[in-house]
Amino acid sequence: MGRERIVGGDQVGNDEDLVQFSLRPSSLSEYIGQHELRAKLEVLLEAARQRDEAVEHVLLYGPPGLGKTTLAHIIAREMGSKIISTSGPGLQRAADLMGILTNLNDGDVLFIDEIHRLSSVIEEFIYPAMEDYKVDFVVDKGAFAKVINVPLKRFTLIGATTRAGMLSAPLRDRFGLHYHLDFYPPEDLAIIVRRSAQLLEIQIENEAADVVAGRSRGTPRIANRLLRRVRDYAAVKGDGKVGVDIAVKALDTEGVDSMGLDALDRKLLETIIRYYKGGPVGIEALGATLNEEIDTLVDMVEPFLLKIGYIRRTKRGRTVSEEAARHLGLKIGTDGPQADLF
Repeated sequence: MGRERIVGGDQVGNDEDLVQFSLRPSSLSEYIGQHELRAKLEVLLEAARQRDEAVEHVLLYGPPGLGKTTLAHIIAREMGSKIISTSGPGLQRAADLMGILTNLNDGDVLFIDEIHRLSSVIEEFIYPAMEDYKVDFVVDKGAFAKVINVPLKRFTLIGATTRAGMLSAPLRDRFGLHYHLDFYPPEDLAIIVRRSAQLLEIQIENEAADVVAGRSRGTPRIANRLLRRVRDYAAVKGDGKVGVDIAVKALDTEGVDSMGLDALDRKLLETIIRYYKGGPVGIEALGATLNEEIDTLVDMVEPFLLKIGYIRRTKRGRTVSEEAARHLGLKIGTDGPQADLF
C-alpha cells in the first residue's frame, strides 16, 4: 500500500531513517523505557562479557517503531562487536548469506530485520549456522555436486519481526532468547521527546512534550516524527519555540487527535459503529468496506486500538468499545453519528 501515515510505526523514507538513526541511544544506560527488558539485557550482556562469549541468539518482536533495531545496535556496541544488518526480503540466495556469515568474527552480530520473511531455502541454510556454527555449501550440480562444510566463528544472530506468529517453529526454537517490546507509557515517551528535542536543538516546553508524547501511540519513532512536524509548524506559525498551544494546533492540523488516532483509525471505528452497529464484524468485511488491505488493518491499525481498548477481537469478529464511541462523539447501535467527523 502506498499510503504513508504520520502515526504509522514504519519508516517513511531514507531521510527519516537518517534522522531516526541520529536520535538513537548508543548504550543501555541511555535507552529509555522497556524497563524489564533492559534489566534482563544488562544481566545477559554482563554474563557474556565475564565468560568472554558471544551472546545467545536473540529474537526481538513487537509492533514497528518500538526500538528493535536500536536494541540490536546497542547489544553489538555493549559487546564491542561489529554488526552487519540485512533484512529477510534482501536474502534471496544462499550465496548472499554465505558471504555474510563467512566474514563474521567471534562475537560479531548479524541483525536480520523482518526475519519472518526469510525464504524457506535461506531458513534451512541458516539452521546449522545457528546451532553448530557451520554451513554446508553445495558446489556444482548433478553428478558433480560436492558439499563443502564451512566452519563459522561464534556469532550472534539477532532477528527482529513484527509478526512473530509467522516464524516457522524450527527457526523460532533456535533462538535462545525471545524478547517482546511493548508500547511505551506516555511518561517514557515524554522523556524521549525532550531528549530528541535537545539533540535537534528544538526549544520545547515540558507540557508541550507531554502533548506530543500523548499523541504518539506509545511509539518512539512516531514521537520523533511528530516532534519534527511540531518544530516545522512552530517555525512557520510562531517564533520557533514549541509551547502547548503550538503543539496542539500543529498535531490537530496533521489530523492526529488527542488519543493519537488519525483519519484511518477513526474511519475504521466509525465504520464498525455506523455500518455494523458496533460489531462484531469480520476483518475481511471491514477490509472490503474500507477498501483497505487486510494486512494494513491487522498490522498497522489494530494493534494500538487493541492496546487502548477501543476495539476487541472476538471469535465472531471485531467489536468497538463504548469508550471509542464516546471519543468519536458517536453512539453504538444507531444509524449515524452524532457529529460529522469526516
